[in-house]
Amino acid sequence: MKRGWIAGAIGVLAVALAACAPGGGASGQNGDAQGGEAGGDKVTLSLWSWRVEDVKAYDKILARFEESHPKIHVEFKPFQATEYNNILATGLSGTAGPDVAQLRAYGGLQPLVEAGQLVPLDGKVEALSGFDAKLLEGAKGHKDGKIYGVPFAYQTLQVLYNKKLFGDNGIRPPATWDEMIAAAGKLKAAGITPFAVAAGPDATWTLPIVHEIFGNARYGSTKFRDALLSGDKKFTDPGFTASVKLLKDLEPYFPKDVVAVKIPDVQALFATGRAAMYPTGSFDLAPVLAANPSLEVGAFQVPPPPGSPVTTPVTPGWADGSFGVNAKSAHQAEALELVKWMATPEFGQLYASELKQLSAVPGVTPSDPLLAEMAKNYAANGAPYTLLVDFRYGQPNGDAVFRDEVQKMLAGQTDPKSVAESVQKGVEQWFKPGN
Repeated sequence: MKRGWIAGAIGVLAVALAACAPGGGASGQNGDAQGGEAGGDKVTLSLWSWRVEDVKAYDKILARFEESHPKIHVEFKPFQATEYNNILATGLSGTAGPDVAQLRAYGGLQPLVEAGQLVPLDGKVEALSGFDAKLLEGAKGHKDGKIYGVPFAYQTLQVLYNKKLFGDNGIRPPATWDEMIAAAGKLKAAGITPFAVAAGPDATWTLPIVHEIFGNARYGSTKFRDALLSGDKKFTDPGFTASVKLLKDLEPYFPKDVVAVKIPDVQALFATGRAAMYPTGSFDLAPVLAANPSLEVGAFQVPPPPGSPVTTPVTPGWADGSFGVNAKSAHQAEALELVKWMATPEFGQLYASELKQLSAVPGVTPSDPLLAEMAKNYAANGAPYTLLVDFRYGQPNGDAVFRDEVQKMLAGQTDPKSVAESVQKGVEQWFKPGN
């Protein structure tokens, strides 16, 4: 998914890092003027990304690649996440695009595949045969089933919590839904915001994530998703409507005037100890700890709400994205060498350590114990983030319809039943069951 998520949360720092990004030129496609050094012995590859906040980490990671590939230099060139999709599409359609690009997953990948702008990697990157099939789905063409990128990470969804606030208020990670609600009530009475949730104009994309965390088990998780795809159920199913209603029921435990709250606001609430719980993705652990390194953070899977057909906690997740090769690159052999290396444990371990993220490379164990716990939970109780994984392939985008309608619900302008009806009406304009 994109990720304007953390870039928006850290504001000025993102801009400063972007200004420090190496490689201000275009791709190394246009001959020695762009791609070669003294005598043309070394090829320069341009690597585009939406991660302006990761410049220093990628400098270290790519330096390791260059040690073993002395005739290749890689320029990491990041763009603002909110602008990246359009910039990449324009770059790939011409001759000034990257050699290797960070690619969105699932529906975000599909337009580039259909435009023939990427090199299929089947048979070219042998290590992909050992990747988790669930993660490879995010890097495949929806119609041809070919793999167009090396997955770099996956994200999981759960609730982060402040261990000190829990201890000070005599609260333990909840084992049941009722325990979680009781804890929220106790925290609110103590003047602490129970759940750090944002629903402001810059934060609507987080609302489907919050819904997945609290509602995945209630709507039926993987079984409901399978029934949606086969056409046996619709988003208007009572179980899905009930899962949407959970967000309205939990609203009293969200920050006041939640529809005006921005992402930096909730990250600050949690990082400074003014909010005790933060329903979010594994992607938020690093920025929270960067804001407050002394914060003692734990995580728990949300217990299934009453009425759930699923009786054990669920950890939703998805493939975050991949690295693919530009079909117009003049240096495809070298670009393939780079993405092959990105499928190795060496890259995966560097990625996990430097960026504090869950690597998609098989066999990589996060060094951070909390990330390791998240990975373990996903391996045991993983479920797809349905709206992202399956309903971003057409317009209107099901995930986008949902986020806008939930914001209206929290503003008192609609109700859970209407939210579900709007999502169904939107996706059925392009989604055909069984296809």
